[in-house]
Formats: sequence, structure tokens, C-alpha cells
Amino acid sequence: MAAQRDYYEVLGVARDADAKAIKDAFRALARQYHPDVNKQPGAEEKFKEIAGAYAVLSDPDKRKAYDDRGFAGVAGFTPDELFRDIDFGDLLGGLGFELGGAGGGGLFERFFGGRRRGPPRGRDLEVVLEIPLSRVVTGGEEQVSYARSSPCGACRGTGAKDGTKLHRCAACGGSGTKAQESRRREPAGEVLIRNLTPCADCAGRGEIVDEVCSTCRGRRTVEETRSLSVKIPVGVEEGMILRVPGHGMESEVPGGVAGDLLVVVRTAPDARFERHDADLWRRERVTVPEAVLGVQRTIPTLDGDVELTIPAGTQPDVVLRLAGKGVPVLGGRTRGDLYVGVEVVIPDHPSKRERALYEELGVLEAQRAHHPKDAQPKPRRRSVKEHAP
Repeated sequence: MAAQRDYYEVLGVARDADAKAIKDAFRALARQYHPDVNKQPGAEEKFKEIAGAYAVLSDPDKRKAYDDRGFAGVAGFTPDELFRDIDFGDLLGGLGFELGGAGGGGLFERFFGGRRRGPPRGRDLEVVLEIPLSRVVTGGEEQVSYARSSPCGACRGTGAKDGTKLHRCAACGGSGTKAQESRRREPAGEVLIRNLTPCADCAGRGEIVDEVCSTCRGRRTVEETRSLSVKIPVGVEEGMILRVPGHGMESEVPGGVAGDLLVVVRTAPDARFERHDADLWRRERVTVPEAVLGVQRTIPTLDGDVELTIPAGTQPDVVLRLAGKGVPVLGGRTRGDLYVGVEVVIPDHPSKRERALYEELGVLEAQRAHHPKDAQPKPRRRSVKEHAP
């Protein structure tokens, strides 16, 4: 088992760092390692470590206890107590992903294997949202439609036909659970072990339906299509997950909270470019004479067309770079580049006139090969050339 790392080391801050420096360090690391963004193995464990360090160092009392006694000073806190007063939604909402509301309940459930007291929450739903490259540049609102279950209006979520009654389950006494007890001997004496399981007679509801609702067939929910607006951050990354709390499946237990909607953002195909992180790539085909003599081309970018000079003597597969013409990096502070790969097209069925010219050119090349002193020095090949539009 790896040794626990110092919290200041985890966040990469000095021991006298102020609250703003600690917060900024946490946000930067959360953007890098949050599992909704980073799919690499170990990212979730890294994020847990970062969140735990922030929970201690952002609280003056916990920080003092840690400074005085090290890990022993904060060993008595449960995850619930550590994250109780932290609003991760406010901390990370601007980065494009959500962890739940005030108190960090979403984080507590997702990453620390626990659940706060109360009825179980519903399942999360996942939907893919395709957006154009222009939305990656500007950010903004996008509509997403999805199917989810909601309480049946005909029976008001009871599962019983209107006008019929619900009866308390006799098997579990209305608790929805059944207890199984066993005893085990320990050195200190006999121990009673009590396990609770959902009641099979009422499926854990605690109530029995005499006649089921014909609309939902006793399921208490019906499926419907919903639409909502989600905020796309500038520079949203490919495959990034936007979490919308409370818009997932309804809880199967009355009084339980709904799950979350997970919106997986994908970039829609674009005939002009291929996206690679914040960079864009495109292919530009030129003829042999254009590669030899150079040519001016009008190239599309996300900011409008620009004139690109393909210089004389361009070799096949040379890549020209247009700096800052890609998409923004998440947060919008910098932009990637546009790379134009030059593809020299060789005619496969030249005309008689073209063949004659190529044969003449071949003779000239052969003469130059036999008289190298008359040959011009070859320009040094560069795989990537800068270009300022």
C-alpha cells in the first residue's frame, strides 16, 4: 500500500499558502483529473486524493489540526464530515462538470462509496449530445432531449388503480424489509447479526396493491421524453461529461431522490476539419506543378477564410501550421492550432501532352544528375512549417 502523501504536496502549494492559492490549485488539478474528463487509469483515485487534501486545507480548524499533528489530527473525520461544508458545485461548476449541490453530497456518493441517510436515489441516465465545432469555440446553451421515467399521473405514483386502496404489507409490517438474524461467538461473547433484505411480498414498498393502475401497470412510473438546456463550456473537451443533478431516473422508493443526467459531449463530424484535442487538421491537395512552383490557397478556419501560401518546392506530406486557428483549450484562455497537411497528387492517367512534358522534364533531371555542379542546392526539408495568415 502506497504511503499517504502530504496534503500540501498533493495540491502543490506551500505550507503558508493562503485560501485563494489553495482553491486555485484544487481547481487546476480537478480540471486535470476529474473522472468525467480524464479516462486514464488511476484518475479517479487521484481526484479523491486531491479532494481530500482540499477538504482539510480549505477549513481553518482542520488545517490547524493537520499542521499540529499531521494525519493523526484529522484521522477522526468521516468523509461526510470532511465535505459537509464544501459546495463543490460552486467550486467546479464553471469548469463544465458538476459534483452535486451544497454539502458535496454528489461527491460523497460517487467517489467515497457511501450514501447519506434517507431513501435510495434513482439510477443515473446517460445521453450523448453532438455539438458543432462552432459551439466548442463560443460555448453557450444547447438543447438535449432524453427519455426518463416520471411518476404516473393517472395513479399519482401509487401504482394502484384510481379509487382502490393500498394495504400495508402483512409480511413486513409496512417496513419494506425483512430481518434475518444469526448469532456468532466472539472472544468477548455472543454477537447478534441482523441483516435487512427487501421484502419479497411487496418488493420493498411496504404496501400491497389490490388492483394495479392500467396506465403504468403498477410500476408507479411512466416513460416520457424531456428536453432541457445545458451549458456548454468554452473549449469543452471531446467525451466530457456534464452532470445535471436530479434529472435521471426516479427513485424506486417513495420519497427517494432522482438520479442524475450524464450528458456526454461529442463533436459532430465536420467536412473541413478533424479535431484532435484543441488542434484541428485538414488535408490540402496540390498538383505537382503547384508543389514545385508554389501556390496560394484559400483555407477555411473557424474564424473565416484565410489565404495560405504553399511555398515553392513543397515536399509531399509537409505540414503547415496556422497558429491559434484551432479550438479553445477548456476555459478559453488559449487556442490550439490548425495543421494543413499538403498532399501532392500524381496524375495516374496523364494526357499525351502531359506525358511529353514529363518526359522532357525527366531528360532535364537526368542531365542535372550527371552534372551536379549545375544543380541547385536542395532546400532543407521541414516537416512542419509556420504560416501566419
